[in-house]
Amino acid sequence: MDSVVIPIYTTIVSVPYYHYVLEGLLVLVVVFLWNRRNRRPRRPQLTEEEKEELIRKWQPEPLVPDTPQDHPALNPKYVDGKMGKYVSIEGKDYLNLATSNFLGLVGDERIEEVAKKTIYKYGVGSCGPRGFYGTVDVHLDLEKQLAEFMGCEEAVLYSYGFATIASAIPAYAKRGDIIYADKGVNFAIQKGLQASRSQIEWFEHNDMEDFERLLKIQAEKDLKNPKKAKVTRRFMVVEGLYLNSGDLCPLPTLMELKWKYKVRIFIDESLSFGVVGSRGRGVTEHFGVDVTDVDMIMASLENAVASTGGFCCGRSYVVSHQRLSGLGYCFSASLPPLLTTAASEALRIMDEEPERFDHLRSNGRRMLEGLRSAIADTLFYVQGDALSPVFHIKYRSDDVEEAEKKLDALVDNAFEKGLALTRARYLVGEEAFPIVPSIRLTVNSQLTSEEVDKSLKTIAEVVRSLTKN
Repeated sequence: MDSVVIPIYTTIVSVPYYHYVLEGLLVLVVVFLWNRRNRRPRRPQLTEEEKEELIRKWQPEPLVPDTPQDHPALNPKYVDGKMGKYVSIEGKDYLNLATSNFLGLVGDERIEEVAKKTIYKYGVGSCGPRGFYGTVDVHLDLEKQLAEFMGCEEAVLYSYGFATIASAIPAYAKRGDIIYADKGVNFAIQKGLQASRSQIEWFEHNDMEDFERLLKIQAEKDLKNPKKAKVTRRFMVVEGLYLNSGDLCPLPTLMELKWKYKVRIFIDESLSFGVVGSRGRGVTEHFGVDVTDVDMIMASLENAVASTGGFCCGRSYVVSHQRLSGLGYCFSASLPPLLTTAASEALRIMDEEPERFDHLRSNGRRMLEGLRSAIADTLFYVQGDALSPVFHIKYRSDDVEEAEKKLDALVDNAFEKGLALTRARYLVGEEAFPIVPSIRLTVNSQLTSEEVDKSLKTIAEVVRSLTKN
């Protein structure tokens, strides 16, 4: 008996006393929680009459808020035919300054003929994601063509422009990483930033001093915690040409900050691809920046190229990663072959007809200078870069409703005079920052000097009439 009792006693004595205290506290907590659970008041049982009374009084909230009767979505204007330089609405032709057909490739006979031949050979769709049975030889051809056009090692093709940017960002940036983003970036970038779950640091639009201020703050944190700094990746995300403002990014300064603070740079060239640069290769060509120094370029094929989809290009090890982790690439049906060959033919036209870029830039400068003159000395003003084909007409007022009414009146009155303009529309409550109401005016390479001057005259007349009122 002693041979059993003595070891047990020795074990009990050798255990530190605080173990017994801790175990006793745990027992008390368990007892307390058990008693509390048993003392919870039971919900009163309702009678059938009380249930019926509650049901009669219940008023369900609407699934969506009520839409005002004057909302533009309830009174759309339908375009008949192609969205070319002129659009037909209810049998009348209007000069189109509303769509992003920058190089006038919508309705191009060469592109249409190639698309028709593709339909006869491949049909109208691929019916599957690229990684399964959706890859067709024309996809590989276009990816190679885009990489050569941009001077990059490799390109990856997406079937939807919005999903290109929104998928590419979270394919690399993850929780724990830091992304520096311009406050003026478009909605697709905002969704990509949100999906990445990274720490987002916003800097003022095109304000490099504010950007560097944030970089310095992070550099000081890194010095205090070098262990964490080694595993924290840093990205900056900007647009080559900003959709929401028409401003050009200061790429040379961005590249200086990239090397100085060791930050990867992603550039969305959706608006600048096919527009900026002597051959339409974007802001890297315009500023003379080596494209291999940019970590990744993202772009849509739905603007200047007049097709559908988008692409990312850069070094092979960067681009190839998206074929396994880019959600828009892995889980979306691939780009229809007819739109793929249409984009390929558009790239050939861009190579063969560089004068389209000259005409576009000439029209853009003429429109910007004319707009500044047409709405001078009024509460209207214009925002945009001289190299941009997109300009924003805004109204100076602290009252947002008043500004929207003035801009809507400008669109409606211009429409009555044969000019198709459009308000820049956004998802209310979804944008990262408040948006200033504006009219998004676009130009294209097909416009003649007479047509640009005529549209400026129309806008000036409407602005004067609204100013008098």
